[in-house]
Amino acid sequence: MTSLVALVAPYLDVSIVFLLVLLAAPTVGSYLARVFTGRPTVGEGVFGPVERGIYRLLGVDPRRSMRVREYAIAFLLSNALLLVWVFVALYFQPYLPGATPGVSGMSWSLAFHSAASFTTNTDFTHFVTESQVTEGSLLLGLQVAMFLSAASGLAVLAAFIRGFVRRDGTLGNFYVDMTRSLVRVLVPLSVVLALVFVFLGLPETFATSVTAHTLLGAEQQIPLGPVASWQSIMLLGSNGGGIFGANSAHPFENPTAVTNLVETAAMMLIPFSTPFAFSAAVRKRGEAYPYLGTILLVFLVAVALLIIGESAVNPQLGSLHGLLSGTFYPVGQETRFTLPEAALFQTVSVYANVGANNMAIGALSPLGQMSMLFGMFTQSTPGGVGTGFGYLLSNAVIAIFVGGLMVGRTPEYLGKKIGRQQISWSAGLLLIHPVLIFVPLVATLLGGFATLPTGAVGANAHTFTSLLYEFTSEAANNGSAMGSVYVNDTTTWFNVVGALVMIGGRFFPMVAMLMIAHYFSVQEPLPPGPGTLKTESWTFMIYLTVFVIILTAILFLPVLALGPLAQIGGA
Repeated sequence: MTSLVALVAPYLDVSIVFLLVLLAAPTVGSYLARVFTGRPTVGEGVFGPVERGIYRLLGVDPRRSMRVREYAIAFLLSNALLLVWVFVALYFQPYLPGATPGVSGMSWSLAFHSAASFTTNTDFTHFVTESQVTEGSLLLGLQVAMFLSAASGLAVLAAFIRGFVRRDGTLGNFYVDMTRSLVRVLVPLSVVLALVFVFLGLPETFATSVTAHTLLGAEQQIPLGPVASWQSIMLLGSNGGGIFGANSAHPFENPTAVTNLVETAAMMLIPFSTPFAFSAAVRKRGEAYPYLGTILLVFLVAVALLIIGESAVNPQLGSLHGLLSGTFYPVGQETRFTLPEAALFQTVSVYANVGANNMAIGALSPLGQMSMLFGMFTQSTPGGVGTGFGYLLSNAVIAIFVGGLMVGRTPEYLGKKIGRQQISWSAGLLLIHPVLIFVPLVATLLGGFATLPTGAVGANAHTFTSLLYEFTSEAANNGSAMGSVYVNDTTTWFNVVGALVMIGGRFFPMVAMLMIAHYFSVQEPLPPGPGTLKTESWTFMIYLTVFVIILTAILFLPVLALGPLAQIGGA
């Protein structure tokens, strides 16, 4: 009986957390919709004056709504300035406030990669935070970027949604959307979560280290920092760059099974709530459930595949005494978490484009690695804060268009016709992803910037998978890393190419979302007719799920065959 309880308890823990987030999602989604549509929210007496002060400081008229060109320029210019600021903070960090003794400025290529990474909400690091980033750069550069990049994602989603309900060609005001996303969503949630983390034992201090005395009388410097506040926006904002190099496998970032579950819930909260935000904003409550169903079907299968892959005992390790016997802890997993707890955290992190790690992805089974890659291929189940649901909407636009053609009806959605312009931008949004992965991957191998080991098929395929994972993570603005003993990704080539991949993977799709919204926003809504596709249905949910899976498989199955699939049975 005791062994049965021990086996079932971890699954019960993760199920409770999962259900609590799903129960909270409609309420959080309704709140997000009020933020997106400019309606009063809880705390209006506090948030309102703060927002008005920011508008006055920026010289913004909150009543002025922008058309797509102005909105896109404001979005791109703001992020360009943020990139420059983070680059300066990292390149000149010894000369800025908060300099840490012994920490020098980054090289131009590493500073460029790091600035692009945090500006694009990727947080893919080619540096070790404890030894290569000063406290000033950490707080004034990287953490500022984590807030602003997440707010940019919510702002673009708000504009995308408005395209389905407006008819005057305007999409809202970018600066207002950014401000409301920060003041009413990201900052208050981060403060509350940081307090919870402090209560659960995460350190929160401006001290950069503490001296510990070992049993042998030696002294050891243990890095510290504002871990709780960093961790809160890292998880809520789909950022993922840990304040320590070990990320959420570090005991200061994620000390217990309880913090692991809380962090999992924090990563899920906004991405799983956005379908309800969309349905509330377009005033069709039933629209949320097909999208949520698609997300859950793909996501739960991914969790199951990871658990199955990590539960299988590697015959080459089975003979090692005490490694797997009776515990089923695979190599690379923290033993303070059970496999279901670790698997749910890691799947949420990758599929929600957070990129935080509590497992060593390079040590996962090929099935687990393939599951993680698939989540970054779709970017929409549920995807990152704001942008993930934008990707899913773009998939839905194409799916509805194809479905309309199949039955000989004029494709339309929410009373708006789906025409050539919407399909062109939706297709471009989806196709840019494999381009940004395959082109640098091929150039890296053909240019000799990385080589595949000769001999064993397994080692060859593992190295190929690590390269594929790196560029996929950067193109998807994910930030998780697999690593490889055969590849050094801290070179100028990987820094510059990786930065360009992250910039392209972030800004082209978001501009595409704005263009799709624009072409919908100039239309007068039409009443539903007999040929209108019923999207508030189980049928549409299944159709959209199959569409996303097949489309992803068509685009990426060949590289999976060369990487994770080739590792299975490779010697």
